[in-house]
Amino acid sequence: MLTTTEQARQNMVENQVRTWDVLDARVLDVLRDVRREDFVPARHRNLAFADLALPLGHDEVMLKPVVEGRLLQALALQPGDKVLEIGTGTGFLTACIARLAGSVTSVELHADFAEGARAKLAAAQVRNAKIETADALRDFDSHEQFDAVVVGGAVWSLPERVRGWVKPGGRLLAIVGESPAQQVTLYTRAADSRWSSESLFETDVPYLRNAEPPRRFTL
Repeated sequence: MLTTTEQARQNMVENQVRTWDVLDARVLDVLRDVRREDFVPARHRNLAFADLALPLGHDEVMLKPVVEGRLLQALALQPGDKVLEIGTGTGFLTACIARLAGSVTSVELHADFAEGARAKLAAAQVRNAKIETADALRDFDSHEQFDAVVVGGAVWSLPERVRGWVKPGGRLLAIVGESPAQQVTLYTRAADSRWSSESLFETDVPYLRNAEPPRRFTL
């Protein structure tokens, strides 16, 4: 007999995520197994499984479960993959990535978010995730390259420095463009370092700091 919480989680997976064309069995299993309610802000715990983007502070949100599911499916993570996540938030997507991949480094601008995510990941016994506190779009400096990079908030245009973190043969997932019609776009780097891109679906989420559209001046 499922508890009320377990039933709500099952309903989220089956009635929201799966019906939005998330059919990857590994992704669905991770969304069933990772306790989303432990990662949402305490004041919104009763909305943990709702089809809503939940406010976090700093003008940022926790993405809807359906968007999280689509992102995880699009990344097509393999057990040995090394992943870079830009924008940690509460750490829920980080925990899901950690279950699907070999390791994940997540870069979070806000120190309070980073601290909270570290605590939540430790409580969930996630041992292959590392949280860095930095502005990924300006001052984060990694000499590593990754099998997959995911940008967890919107960017007006994709910063060139982000491409440099992707291995040849790797992929980059970002939410690009102008609100309210941003495009979730998958960029793939070929072995010869040429790029291809595929627009996957439309959404509308807050911009990362320092990635907003340019101001338009009117007279």
